[in-house]
Amino acid sequence: MANLIACRIASYGKFQDRGWSHLPTVGIRHVEIPVPGPDEIGDVGKRLADHGLLASSFQGNCQITNPGLLDDMRTQLRACTELGVRILFLSVKGGDTPRPEVWARMREVGDLAAAAGVTVVMETHPDLISNGDVGRQTIEAINHPSVRINYDTANVYYYNQNVDAVGELKKLIEYVVAVHLKETNGGYQTWHFPALGQGVVDFPEVFRLLNARGFTGPFTMELEGIKGIEWDEAGQVQCVEDSVAYLRRIGALT
Repeated sequence: MANLIACRIASYGKFQDRGWSHLPTVGIRHVEIPVPGPDEIGDVGKRLADHGLLASSFQGNCQITNPGLLDDMRTQLRACTELGVRILFLSVKGGDTPRPEVWARMREVGDLAAAAGVTVVMETHPDLISNGDVGRQTIEAINHPSVRINYDTANVYYYNQNVDAVGELKKLIEYVVAVHLKETNGGYQTWHFPALGQGVVDFPEVFRLLNARGFTGPFTMELEGIKGIEWDEAGQVQCVEDSVAYLRRIGALT
């Protein structure tokens, strides 16, 4: 079964408009984009259709301490339903909120997501999914089938020391339902995220492990660049093309 390879439209930096037309030319037909507001759904749907693209995931917002959290989530999940998107990506931070309250609120979010036919995926970010151990503890404490993990192959290096992407993936692999393909030089708190294949991440093993469990995506390219280097439009496009070529070279994309 073929992998579903997508691209986060933000991977084009300041030139995101180019991404919409460029991705189909390199064989990528799925994108991750911000969840549209109620008055944007029609326009976003048309733009996707006009470019022959599908949204495999939306990037949403989830502020645990917001009293209006559930209303916000209902609005975002409605957009998912209307555009046929089944994955809502969230960066969730617990902060000073007592953990039992965090777990309870995320279960409520999970109930709303389940009713909408959507899975919310929590990003590999502190302080709830900082690494494999913390991520597993969080998901098992929430204990909801519609709340799962988006595994970021580079963030585990950025936020931790003495780890590797494969080792951390193994700790929580059964809870991963979305992946950000991001490269890194492996430096702790080092903003060095080049084209795929130009760093330390063992992507062939990442794909092997996940494919062996029957997971085929979405695998979403997230190309965030290197601190101190500002790419022009040609450079942003080249980074995407180099990453796609690498995925084809290792057999992850056909």
